[in-house]
Amino acid sequence: MFNKFFSRFSKDIGIDLGTANTLIYVKDKGIVINEPSVVAVNLRTEAILAVGEEAKKMVGKTPAHIIAIRPLKDGVISDFEATEKMLKFFINKLHKETSSFIVRPKVVIGIPMGITEVEKKAVEDATLFAGAREVYLIEEPIADAIGARLPIHEPTARMIVDIGGGTTEIAIISLSGIVTHKSLRIAGDEFNETIISYVREKFNVLIGETTAENVKIKIGSVYNLNNKELQYKIQGRNLLTGLPVEIAISDSEVREAITRPIKLILENIKLTLESSPPELAADIYKYGILLCGGGALLRGLDQLIIKEAKVPVVIADDPITCAVRGTGLILEDDRLLREVALPATSTKRRQ
Repeated sequence: MFNKFFSRFSKDIGIDLGTANTLIYVKDKGIVINEPSVVAVNLRTEAILAVGEEAKKMVGKTPAHIIAIRPLKDGVISDFEATEKMLKFFINKLHKETSSFIVRPKVVIGIPMGITEVEKKAVEDATLFAGAREVYLIEEPIADAIGARLPIHEPTARMIVDIGGGTTEIAIISLSGIVTHKSLRIAGDEFNETIISYVREKFNVLIGETTAENVKIKIGSVYNLNNKELQYKIQGRNLLTGLPVEIAISDSEVREAITRPIKLILENIKLTLESSPPELAADIYKYGILLCGGGALLRGLDQLIIKEAKVPVVIADDPITCAVRGTGLILEDDRLLREVALPATSTKRRQ
């Protein structure tokens, strides 16, 4: 009864708590926050210096007493206190913009499929301590499907591949549930790491994570779509001389660098298809695969999957925001929320 009363005065929020970015949807307002999941901390005072975009600018550039950390790794919380402070910062930021947050909000939050009960509880606790009234956990592929407005309640199969920063979620959905799935801790961060390793081994140059990410965004591809070679200039430290140096890397070299993680993702897409019931396989052949997450923007990924899996592939409209839009649509529909929300890890998690 009290929750119904409070809900009249609060603006409930949906969160896509990603390894790379945190996106927040406010009921009746849409997506209001899309910032990196980074926190800068002063080790001397233990004070939070910056969160989000401002903290990301500090990565790799801080003195010894300041660290810029990413409190989530492989889609799960690796630093509970930093995650709580990051969420509290974002919720307080929303609070300053609207008086509606006088009443603590109800929060719907997307999580990877492969996480443990302990990791689920960590997400719930961090969100509650950050200022939420209630917390509901939704599996990311379900949020993606709802965000893409797929008819998940129907007895037809829909396949989702969400390549985020820390995890790749592969799922076949029917009747509002996941029939079969694979959850891989291989995604955008792994692409960055393989680019760093490739540049170090081939050019004897050490580059940072931000530079590797820029290379991936600017010229990253997994399928040669044309004969025109793309190049991108990067700066790093020469491992032989120790001096700063600038080199040029091509799109074909980036393709070579990220071959291994891309092959693993393709293998698991095919394994998921092979393990699906025949009737659902027929639906997937008809409706295809929906690509979501930042990894969906890798050039040629849809064409490579079509070639390897022999099924149609569609890239979601604005794939990066697909999951958070799904949490927003769930907030608008109490029946849908009850249908797709995961069980709470304890009776105290929803008040």
